[in-house]
Amino acid sequence: MMRVMIKDKPQYLLNDQISPKGEVHRVNLNGTEIIYTLKRCRRRTIGMRIDGGGLTVSIPPRESLRWVESALRDKADWVTRKLAEWTNKKSIQLVWEETAIFPLLGEPWQLTKVAPGILKMTPVEITIGTGSKQLALPFPSALTKSQIEEIVMEWYHQQALAYFNERLIFFANKLNVPLPQLRLSRAKTQWGSCNALGIIRLNWRLIQVPLPLVDYVVAHELSHLIEMNHSPAFWRIVESIYPDYLVARKDLKMLG
Repeated sequence: MMRVMIKDKPQYLLNDQISPKGEVHRVNLNGTEIIYTLKRCRRRTIGMRIDGGGLTVSIPPRESLRWVESALRDKADWVTRKLAEWTNKKSIQLVWEETAIFPLLGEPWQLTKVAPGILKMTPVEITIGTGSKQLALPFPSALTKSQIEEIVMEWYHQQALAYFNERLIFFANKLNVPLPQLRLSRAKTQWGSCNALGIIRLNWRLIQVPLPLVDYVVAHELSHLIEMNHSPAFWRIVESIYPDYLVARKDLKMLG
């Protein structure tokens, strides 16, 4: 019997490119044409990895393509499901351009310049058209990438402090715990943390995602003020103030 080793290895950089290393092939799985990279290497089993670059299949040097496609069809449901998950990931990568979209609490915002003298030299939120929002900038000349980054990041931090503090007050009252200190974090792999001193750190990138997910992280970290662990007792506390925590936790994992 053929053994199949499957490894789902997430990566932080999402793209639509297949690695140039290896052979590029196509196979029809569940009615969908799947492009995958085939690598022949010193191994005894077939290995499948799905990440931001798509599907990579590693096989022993002398195995046939027919054997590979048979293995892929056996795992068709898993392959198509995992590829769909990566396609649907909402991980946000900021591009420092005036035409770029800068999400705020899950809603799209875009920079727009206005004539000088109309606004103060600070970003101003405006509503245009059918209700879509933009971040207005009172700069008459073209902005450099570093200027755009500085302006948008300052805007993000201001919004993050305002929204996060508001939600901390709301959920701290629900738990009847003292309002903790809030600090913004730039952590690469954590949405939030709470230490033994009762200081809560929330990743500034949370301001980009929908408010229900912000609420889940806030409720999660505040619950650590009572249970500094992830025991069943801890999750009961989370559930008491955020009943849909399982759904939110899954959605956050999809964000990467």
